[in-house]
Amino acid sequence: MYAMKLTAPCKDYIWGGTRLREEYGKKSDADKVAESWELSCHKDGRSVIANGEYAGKTLDEYIEKEGKAVLGTNCARFEYFPILIKLIDAKDNLSVQVHPDNEYALRVEGEYGKTEMWYIIDADEGAELLYGFKHEITREEFAERIKNNTLLEVTNNVPVHKGDVFFIESGTLHAIGKGILIAEIQQNSNTTYRIYDYGRVGKDGKPRELHVEKACEVTKLIPPMRPTKPQGERVQKDGYAETLLASCEYFNVNKLDVQSGAALEATEKSFNSLLVLDGSFTLGDLSLTKGDSVFIPAGYGKYTLSGSGEVILTDIV
Repeated sequence: MYAMKLTAPCKDYIWGGTRLREEYGKKSDADKVAESWELSCHKDGRSVIANGEYAGKTLDEYIEKEGKAVLGTNCARFEYFPILIKLIDAKDNLSVQVHPDNEYALRVEGEYGKTEMWYIIDADEGAELLYGFKHEITREEFAERIKNNTLLEVTNNVPVHKGDVFFIESGTLHAIGKGILIAEIQQNSNTTYRIYDYGRVGKDGKPRELHVEKACEVTKLIPPMRPTKPQGERVQKDGYAETLLASCEYFNVNKLDVQSGAALEATEKSFNSLLVLDGSFTLGDLSLTKGDSVFIPAGYGKYTLSGSGEVILTDIV
């Protein structure tokens, strides 16, 4: 059992930029690197282990070989690997979209629904997100506004700043605006229903597919329920400060601001995922820098992250 450095598959969606390659060391032959999937067992992009006995194997191959105990007892309730973690570079606006809940997604799409959270790593001055509605509307009004192209008149636009946290429960209408860099922790799903896409065309020169009928079935037509800030207060510990960003039935996410080092533990209850946002660290014989992602199996025990910088720590509670 050991700490595994992961290599992320990358996605070249049309709205992406180049920061993940230039600043975070992501490898891709594509012109744009819109997303890097930092912790993934999803069929559309699997993390590859970069070190040790399982080097060259995908993370899900390792789990299949060693058994689900490496995920922890808190993951026993999940049929599949529970989460997917991404870095997202929105050079341009993303589509206005929504994700279904578990019940709908498992019945219609054959995979989990998607509740997610965003930590804003960086944002251009004046950057905005679309986050739910200004006020509650009816399903009839929703359908009519999609049809007559006036939906954006009733959506809730929010100014975005570095350090903001958005909790996007399944069914929440949303859109990442241009000029925003995000760490996203989400359920293990790639189901997205686009409602509005600014008339853009895909690589094939045709308008990108919309999913209006499904979106009308799953969208919650209300303002967002959570504020755009961390769920917990910053707590100073020995060598680092810890802030709870978001916790729900699917994931638990803390931000670590490490001054000199952090004594951490992966118990039998859950694996630990570490995503380095800034700085440099050592973890045993691993050297970690900005953009590195590490999977630590459940039951690994106590370990020390030595160095300084910012880290996202995700586990399951």
